[in-house]
Amino acid sequence: MGRSKTLSSNSKERARIKVEDKRLINCAAVDVNQLMPIKYPWALEHYFCGCANHWSPREISMAKDIELWNSGELTAQERVVIKRYLGFFSTAESLIGNNIAMAIFQYLTNAEVRQYLLRQMFEEALHTESFLYIVESLGLEPGEIFNMYRENDLIAEKDALQIELTEALINKDFTTETLEGQQILLKNLIRYYLITEGLFFYVEFAMIFALRNNNKMPGIGEITEYIARDESIHLNFGIDVINTLIAENPEVWTEEMQKWVLDAMDESQDLEIRFALDTLGDGIVGMRPDMCDDYVKFIADRRLERIGLPAQYYRQNPFPWMSEVIDIRKEKNFFETRVTEYQSASRLTWS
Repeated sequence: MGRSKTLSSNSKERARIKVEDKRLINCAAVDVNQLMPIKYPWALEHYFCGCANHWSPREISMAKDIELWNSGELTAQERVVIKRYLGFFSTAESLIGNNIAMAIFQYLTNAEVRQYLLRQMFEEALHTESFLYIVESLGLEPGEIFNMYRENDLIAEKDALQIELTEALINKDFTTETLEGQQILLKNLIRYYLITEGLFFYVEFAMIFALRNNNKMPGIGEITEYIARDESIHLNFGIDVINTLIAENPEVWTEEMQKWVLDAMDESQDLEIRFALDTLGDGIVGMRPDMCDDYVKFIADRRLERIGLPAQYYRQNPFPWMSEVIDIRKEKNFFETRVTEYQSASRLTWS
């Protein structure tokens, strides 16, 4: 019923696995996760980068955030920004984890690619735990935050774009043995990695970092820094998977498929701008609403270029400090706050 074959006891399949046998798609759906010989070194490199960024939210102090949240010093709009950030991310991270576990893991059949997906699934769970930790720490109403995807139309629209493509892959008749199926899988990867993790998340990151840059909500800021580093690796991994799938199956990359990508990005950047403007209102310290349009379009062009498509919007980055916040190596007092650089953090690269 559209599923890839499972491991067989047939003697012909007992020969040692060759590199060329470890296909990205259409290999055995259930098999030993045999990493050697390695076909895609980039997949293991992303795995090692993820391990180098290992962290836990409950090791990060929320004491200053709790004090500030209860002090009345935050503006009403700043409080909205924080709640919207938690409301969107808590559902988006869950949907991404579900998409890996329920959908793409069974169709991306290469062992080292699956090794990274296992790591990413853990990180998605860690991010979801982070939002639970923040909500508990600040004493927020859980129903308000975790049901926001049902009550905020823009969050519901963003989530619906993801759910639709997960549902397509878990259909009992879905298969990657056909060109249509391969293109549906490609659409899923583009929607989740390039758009959700690569576009939707970045304005929200900028809002939280803008607050932290002004000494507001440092605990949330530090948690978000770790999440942003994870997401950057997720994005780079996803782009490598997308480009490899296209390179090995060039027939999927039709003019119609490329137009779908451009249309999907156009729809998504417009939705993200509307969400950002609705969330920011008149703005918060360090961020004006009019800057979001430029930033979303700047990010959208960078994502398109990474998969070989031309830029569409030609905007400048209004938040040059974003790369500094994510990239900079920090010297921290271990007894005051968690060190964010591990000995192997030189592996990490950012987009």
